[in-house]
Amino acid sequence: MSRDAPFIHRNLPRLLLEAREAVMLHTRPSLRQHGLSDPQWRVWRGLGQPAQLPGGVETGRVAREAFLLGPSLTGVLTRMERDGLIARSRCPQDARRTVVRATPAGLKLVQDLSSTIEAHYAWMEQRLGKARLAELYALLDEVIALEQPFNEEADGLEEDAA
Repeated sequence: MSRDAPFIHRNLPRLLLEAREAVMLHTRPSLRQHGLSDPQWRVWRGLGQPAQLPGGVETGRVAREAFLLGPSLTGVLTRMERDGLIARSRCPQDARRTVVRATPAGLKLVQDLSSTIEAHYAWMEQRLGKARLAELYALLDEVIALEQPFNEEADGLEEDAA
């Protein structure tokens, strides 16, 4: 491609970010009302059901699920722990690792927020239609899976460089 040649395709990463921001415009006020930041909500969504298990969730998994780098995750978890939403402890099988568990206060917060979040998804489903929303989810899953081999190759390159 020459330096002067225009791009043929639309900027997909930018469109995905714009779509994310559009969705978050509905979610963000509820998060702020409950004292949560976007990264804290991503941690909650990443913790999911395993956060209720006695063993908790290993922080590496939380980082991957929330798309947060280690130092950022540490700050987010520190604030969440300070606010009584999560508890951290050493992994019983490997003391070098840390696990995160939801506290009763954290689970209540998620429960309080879930109705607002689900209402927004119901609104989207009503506006787009159930089939089109399912198609959007499927298409996004397909794009993620399509790019997965590239991600695995990049991970392998990073490991080789270490």
